[in-house]
Amino acid sequence: MRHLSSSSIALACVLAAAAAWPSAPARAADPAPEIRRDPYPPKRDGEVHTIRIIPEACVYLVGHFTGDAAVPYRYGAKRNAARCQPRAQLVDPAKVAPSVAAGWILNDIVRIPSAICAERTAVVRVWRKPAVNVPPPPDAQGRSRIYLDESKQRAARGALAPVPKYVALLSIEGDACRR
Repeated sequence: MRHLSSSSIALACVLAAAAAWPSAPARAADPAPEIRRDPYPPKRDGEVHTIRIIPEACVYLVGHFTGDAAVPYRYGAKRNAARCQPRAQLVDPAKVAPSVAAGWILNDIVRIPSAICAERTAVVRVWRKPAVNVPPPPDAQGRSRIYLDESKQRAARGALAPVPKYVALLSIEGDACRR
């Protein structure tokens, strides 16, 4: 799987948000998330804020309420730092349907209420799929070792070990506001 650029992740997030908005009732069937948090303080339209930092993928999620009834909330991913070396991938939400049955774990649910419309809440669900890392077989001394030259050869062949994956999905909960 290839790494996505920040702009393609942001575009995919916006498209997923637009697709998810009409069908956004509260999900009672969600499993308990790994991280439990209170809802964020209410945010005004246009106020850009950090939703969540995913240090393993070297990204942070930012979003804002738009004031537009068609797309009430937009969010995207930004790279933490150019020198950050990701140990996980943030994957395109349009290409992934995370579920417990598919091996995904609900990592976090972030609720961001609107300051302008108390009935509206943006909800970002962050799912995590752990990598199945199998240690290398033991050598003659009984130790599992990783050798740089062998790793470079595997990388050249495209046979890298799997890495954990994250996906962030947006839904809008609550009634549409009347202005």
